[in-house]
Amino acid sequence: MNILDRFIRFNIQEAILMTIADQKITLRKEMLFKRAKLNKQQKATYDQWICNSIWQLIHQHHFQTIHCYLPMGTEIDLTPLIENMLSQSLTVVCPKTFPKRKLQNLVLASLDKLEKGVFGTSHPANANEYTGSYDLIIVPGLAFDANRFRLGYGGGYYDNFLVHQPTAHKLGIFYPFQEVEQVPIEPHDIQLDDILVEQETFDVK
Repeated sequence: MNILDRFIRFNIQEAILMTIADQKITLRKEMLFKRAKLNKQQKATYDQWICNSIWQLIHQHHFQTIHCYLPMGTEIDLTPLIENMLSQSLTVVCPKTFPKRKLQNLVLASLDKLEKGVFGTSHPANANEYTGSYDLIIVPGLAFDANRFRLGYGGGYYDNFLVHQPTAHKLGIFYPFQEVEQVPIEPHDIQLDDILVEQETFDVK
């Protein structure tokens, strides 16, 4: 392959990647808008269904160590699930967000002992870092498809984290309207093991 061919190939690949990046930006905006318009009561009912379903999954598979995000904004509220896990003395690990796609994973002792982090996140305060393996990782997102790929918020934090967790069961949780025909993916995007979603109609006005 001569220099000109390499130059053309490089620019074509770059253009494709830019197109995927643009698609992701557009889809994120669309899904954030839809999620913000959810009926509050319907959202609360659905969020509780998610919590109950994950709780059943934990018992069914005897999961002991769970990586779980602390909800913010209009994300699926996992507070009831977290309270249940803590009451049963399960090991609950939550991420602390740092720059450059780095997460520090901290053991959660109580939902009353949190501190604010970057990008509107929260994380356990004065907590021990966890460096072991996980039985279950609960993954948030903005969109998903039938191939179990997800669209995150664009920071690459979870993809960078999940790639180092080959044995953990990676579970994405979503609202029904977040399903798309195909999530635009790049080489670093990680496929999930399972998607938890209930197919019902939502009021998105």
